[in-house]
Amino acid sequence: MTPTDQAADPAAGAAADGGTLRALEFAAIVDQLAGLTAFGPSRELAEAALPLADAVHVALLHDQTDEASRLLAEQSQATIGGARDVRQALERARRGGRLAPADLLDIAETLRATAAFAARLSEWRGTHLASVREELDDAPQLRARIERTVDEAGEILDSASADLATFRKRLRTAQDRVRERLNTMLRSSTLAGVIGEPIVTMRAGRYVIPIRAEAKGKLKGIVHDQSASGATLFIEPLTVVELNNTWTQASLDAAREEERILEELSREVEGRAEALLASLQGLARADLWMARARLGMQLDAVRAQADGSAELLSARHPLLGPGAVPIDLRIGERFGYRALIVTGPNTGGKTVSLKTLGLLALMHQAGLRVPAADGARLPVYGRVMADIGDEQSIAQSLSTFSSHLRNVVRFVSAAGPDTLVLLDEIGAGTDPTEGSALAMAIVERLLASGGMVAATTHYAELKAFAQEHALVSNASVAFDVATLQPTYRLEIGLPGKSQAFAIAQRLGLPAEILEDARSRLAVEHVSMEETLAAIGRAETERSVELERAREERLAAEGDRERARSGVARARGEAAQMLADARRVADEILSHAEREVDELRRELTRQRNLRSPRRGGTAANQELDALAERASRARSEAAGTDEVVAAGDGDAAQPRVGLWGRSRTLGSTGRIVDISGRTGRVTIETDEARVVIPGDDVEIVAEPIAGPSPRDEEIAELKRRAASRIAPRLDLRGERVEAALEQLGAYLDEALLAGLDEAVIVHGAGTGALRRSIREYLAGHPRVRSTRPGRREEGGDGATVAEL
Repeated sequence: MTPTDQAADPAAGAAADGGTLRALEFAAIVDQLAGLTAFGPSRELAEAALPLADAVHVALLHDQTDEASRLLAEQSQATIGGARDVRQALERARRGGRLAPADLLDIAETLRATAAFAARLSEWRGTHLASVREELDDAPQLRARIERTVDEAGEILDSASADLATFRKRLRTAQDRVRERLNTMLRSSTLAGVIGEPIVTMRAGRYVIPIRAEAKGKLKGIVHDQSASGATLFIEPLTVVELNNTWTQASLDAAREEERILEELSREVEGRAEALLASLQGLARADLWMARARLGMQLDAVRAQADGSAELLSARHPLLGPGAVPIDLRIGERFGYRALIVTGPNTGGKTVSLKTLGLLALMHQAGLRVPAADGARLPVYGRVMADIGDEQSIAQSLSTFSSHLRNVVRFVSAAGPDTLVLLDEIGAGTDPTEGSALAMAIVERLLASGGMVAATTHYAELKAFAQEHALVSNASVAFDVATLQPTYRLEIGLPGKSQAFAIAQRLGLPAEILEDARSRLAVEHVSMEETLAAIGRAETERSVELERAREERLAAEGDRERARSGVARARGEAAQMLADARRVADEILSHAEREVDELRRELTRQRNLRSPRRGGTAANQELDALAERASRARSEAAGTDEVVAAGDGDAAQPRVGLWGRSRTLGSTGRIVDISGRTGRVTIETDEARVVIPGDDVEIVAEPIAGPSPRDEEIAELKRRAASRIAPRLDLRGERVEAALEQLGAYLDEALLAGLDEAVIVHGAGTGALRRSIREYLAGHPRVRSTRPGRREEGGDGATVAEL
């Protein structure tokens, strides 16, 4: 038994007594919770739920509710449906009693539900439901034995044992024989006029037939019964006595075997009774947690965070249904006051405000979510004490005032730093002057004990007291005088008015009576109301000014943030300029070296395909020019590196959104993540995401789309190659070495020209040239595949290479 699930456990300690629970209608919430459970054991746990006073236990209850909520979010059909309350059957088996087939059916159904729920938790990683999973025992062998023994109607099956099958077969045979003999007698003409009604029936466990009483001498047999009128006798003819005996013996044998089978199964259940009871308790706890989660979903409620002060925004009384008006409640050291004096007209919502605060506090401490907006905060109170409503007792000769005062005496005695005291119409029911003075003294004493207080009143003296006391705040419920309707909104910081004169005027009370009433008000009372009204207006103006100041502060923070962003952007641009310099140098060098390589291949091709004197001079001149440009590029790159190196001290640090390059891998891409723990940087390249150390990253400029001058020069080379390349290369008659040299140059030219495939004609011959060419093509890194030529391409005397 754990204190987290036994809310009434004395070790955990309840946070409220019975009177407070009744005043705040906590039982109605418990009824809603119990209605969401699936079977008896979990329903009993729900009905025993009480608000706990220990913060550790309360946090544990909420952790369990949260875990159940996650389970329902991932598996909306999660349930222990099908489980039965088999505690009595298990206890009877544990004491050595024999179980009935219906008991065994309930146990089998519970074991099936246990297996299904355990399967749902098989991959669960949550702490609390995982601990429940360890307790579950679905006893598969016991369940299979019960299912082989008892059918869905609660009858023992013939397959329960071989002996039972034999006895029942013998029983059916004997039954058929005796019934057939009796039916034959009923059809016999010799008994015409003797038989009362031609049916076979049973009396005293024997098969008999009905005969007329006056004809009993015509049929020898044993009389077992007679009709109410005495006109009919139920006789077992002597000719079927032995058959009846055989049937009776078979029935007794089958019954004894059934008892033996039930006894055997009961002993199997007895052997697992402890484990099954623990498993049942595990199911009940999990079902209770899911019920708490479902109730939170129904109420659109949230988990309140534990805090020293209470802050409930858009709080709704859970028993008022969807029409409840949300209110904001704040009380505690965080807000500068620990007492709230709520004033306003009758039926305006003062008492509902108190009940909402108290009931949500109790729900929170019972592990339930509270109907409020996200960000709700509540303390874990050691005691919640509420005096709400009229508990006048005629039997005890107590007036309303005396009844309230007895509660207040208890509250003052028990109040401490962790208590919440709710007082409805404090000081009412007696002389207003004495009552208001007593109310102020009570609030002062409760504050001195360190507790929180929320009270309602109509006394103007208490409004002034709240305005002057550093730890007390006024609050009021709004009222629309034009419609005589309360708005039920709670406004903290402003005192309310009872609106008695305005309501009376709207309801048609004569004006002269109202004027007379106003003239009878004490000067001090009028002055106090005017002062409070002035204070209210000042509070309203101050709230407006505070809101304006808040907006200006937010605007100033936005300006500062934009300024910081501008500085960071400027630093980033400076670092990017340095990175651009290095990138340009690298590009110059890289393009120049590629152009030199391509020109070398072009020169080689021309030497192989043409006379060495034709075009060689021009090619050599172009090669020399590009080599000279590559040399200049190296010089420029070296100079740029010096510039970049000089600026490395101010180089930009890696930041999400910038472009970076790995010095080790050479990969370039946008920075998409920087680990705050390890400092490793994730770069997204065209091929994949690369994670590298932070000190291996250098910031570079974002690549600029569009062709560069070097790209245009390369494109010109490709156009020239395409203009002179032939789609076929004829190597017939060439020696293998010369043919392969020409083939390499031709493939370079074809690749530069952008051909998709090339046809190499080698002839059939002895096959040596064909074999060498195909082996060369198979090993070439830029040849995707090869195939023999088609008939129009030269057949097997040609090979087609896909580039």
